[in-house]
Amino acid sequence: MQRLGKNLGKYFGETIDIRKVLNDVQVAARQHGWTSEVFHNDGVFEWFALHRACRDESSRKRMYISAGIHGDEPASPLAALRLLQENRWPDHVELWMCPCLNPVGFTLNTRTNEKGIDLNRGYLNPVAEEIVAHIAWLERQPKFDLCMLLHEDWESHGFYLYEQNPEGRTSFAEKMIAAVEKVCPIDRSEVIEGRPASGGILRPNLDPRSRPDWPEAFYLITQKTRQSYTIEAPSDFPIPARVNALVAAVGTVLWNLTLT
Repeated sequence: MQRLGKNLGKYFGETIDIRKVLNDVQVAARQHGWTSEVFHNDGVFEWFALHRACRDESSRKRMYISAGIHGDEPASPLAALRLLQENRWPDHVELWMCPCLNPVGFTLNTRTNEKGIDLNRGYLNPVAEEIVAHIAWLERQPKFDLCMLLHEDWESHGFYLYEQNPEGRTSFAEKMIAAVEKVCPIDRSEVIEGRPASGGILRPNLDPRSRPDWPEAFYLITQKTRQSYTIEAPSDFPIPARVNALVAAVGTVLWNLTLT
């Protein structure tokens, strides 16, 4: 599989009709028994979260999935939609999903919201209304056993992921790489985004308190979970491969999470 060579200085790949995607998300969620909660409304879009109760509470795990915080990463909400439509969830995993945290960004094909704010840098001292609302919603939820944040990288040579696992719990990183490489190239660079990487896996030893511009992952690892994965599909490859990569990674964690 070859890179498309479209992304020169920014993302120039396929775009999506985010209104249709989110309508399809709601249809699939209702069809398969998820509940939906609106936590923000700007008069044009509704920001909503989905919840699926587990069917077997004997060994319940709680997992959170988010997508679409950057409006130039269309594979992310498309992967959330695919997961909902395929409806393959382990019975004893309770799930929360925010399928699109920046719908306005997708109408503009920009990383930021309409005010030029990168929403994924505002979780420490939030100023964007949608992030204030998202944090308020998160605060009402229980602690999660694991979080997965779906992203893309327009500069990447292939799929890669960040692992935050400060307590040394059973890692799913290598299993994700093994599953994803069947459907999408892996970025095996020794340095990715300026940080050491090995086999498509970054395990940065970062103290969230040292950074003023918290991404969602920093908020979650300090407030809601002790294990988190930010997964990055390569935006310069065909969009089906990118969606397949994200779906494969999430599915791998879901079905292995039940074994821990």
